[in-house]
Amino acid sequence: MRLRIRPATRLKGTMHVPGDKSLSHRALLFGALADGVSELKGWLPAADCEATLRCVRALGIDVERPAWEHLIVHGGGLKGFRPAPGPLDCGGSGTTMRLLMGMLAGFPFPSTLVGNPQLSRRPMERVARPLRQMGAEVITTEGHAPVYVRGGSLQGIRYELPIASAQVKSAILLAGLYADRPTTVIEPAPSRDHTERLLRAMGVSIQRDGNAVTIEPTERLRPVSLTIPGDPSSAAFLIAAALLVPGSWVQIPGVLLNPTRLGWVDAWQEMGAPIQVIPEGEAGGEPVGRLQATAASRLQAIEITGAMVPRMIDEFPIFAVVATQAEGITRVRDAAELRVKESDRIAAIAMELRRMGARIEEHPDGFTVYGPTPLRGAVVHSHGDHRLAMALTVAGLIADGETLVEDAACIADSFPGFVETIQALGAEIEVEAVYE
Repeated sequence: MRLRIRPATRLKGTMHVPGDKSLSHRALLFGALADGVSELKGWLPAADCEATLRCVRALGIDVERPAWEHLIVHGGGLKGFRPAPGPLDCGGSGTTMRLLMGMLAGFPFPSTLVGNPQLSRRPMERVARPLRQMGAEVITTEGHAPVYVRGGSLQGIRYELPIASAQVKSAILLAGLYADRPTTVIEPAPSRDHTERLLRAMGVSIQRDGNAVTIEPTERLRPVSLTIPGDPSSAAFLIAAALLVPGSWVQIPGVLLNPTRLGWVDAWQEMGAPIQVIPEGEAGGEPVGRLQATAASRLQAIEITGAMVPRMIDEFPIFAVVATQAEGITRVRDAAELRVKESDRIAAIAMELRRMGARIEEHPDGFTVYGPTPLRGAVVHSHGDHRLAMALTVAGLIADGETLVEDAACIADSFPGFVETIQALGAEIEVEAVYE
């Protein structure tokens, strides 16, 4: 799929975004091990979450689907997984593979987890090492997928993460459900805490002391009935478009407002962006509310380092686009993790924004953007990365001339309906099928 984008004159409207991807993965996985039936509404039917559903069913869990975004999960209890008839296909989803590694460490049968070529390039030893320390047999393929896991009797450990990673932390905590004593994970900086919040809502004892998170082994998980709020990472693209296109106003209700996910909001507000965050309630132990934004008259460059990085790790592609329109020099450091995402996001965003006229320098652990710089229409490529594809689409809305985003079908990995949503706000985008 190719997107053909023309400059926008104004974006305006109230739009919903699909259910949060992180919560959709976790609610389904944890519901599969609950004692009883969990009902999930607003579940994200994106490619990554569909991979989790496929794996859960392959492990013997009955999941009904009354509607595309509505799941009824018949949990099998903490020991409810059964050996899969073949390899567990995680598609392109790192969350699926890494969290399942932790869960399967508690089961005595062998499992093999595989992924597409993109996922098979991502590092898995960072999960395998602590699981081995706990007593599981985990074999990677030169540090990557395919991954072989055979679990059994696990011991609780105290493990210090070399880098902040919610996926690695979650895998260890999930294995800790099956351990003989408490398991503690120490983070260098707080990462997203959806696993802790949801497990706590399901009756698990989890405590945080500074950057240390400790989970107690348990006998059962309570089922949940949950309406999954909108994904703030998806909302970021619509908010960015509103900030950059003159005369715009966008409102997004029902969004997850977990503070570990709103680093991008804090960053843009520091740059001078008129964004409002309006709390309106709670779902599954998570705060929910509205985001509003109007066009920014002036943006000022800032520096992002340290503990701020994990709070906006998925938003750096669109952050870089916004930074091209800020006055001064925007610097991102301590973000080497971006190189092992769906693409090497540091190299990819620098390469593609340069095609559009941006002044951006690549560094081993981040990038520097010099602004403001007018963007020009160009032919750019997603590198198979959904967040890069959406970021380049937003860049096309403020570029001079026409922008073509190649290989844009990957957007469905996290935000099915993105094109239709931004079109409804007033963007002029054509979708073209590409036949090779």
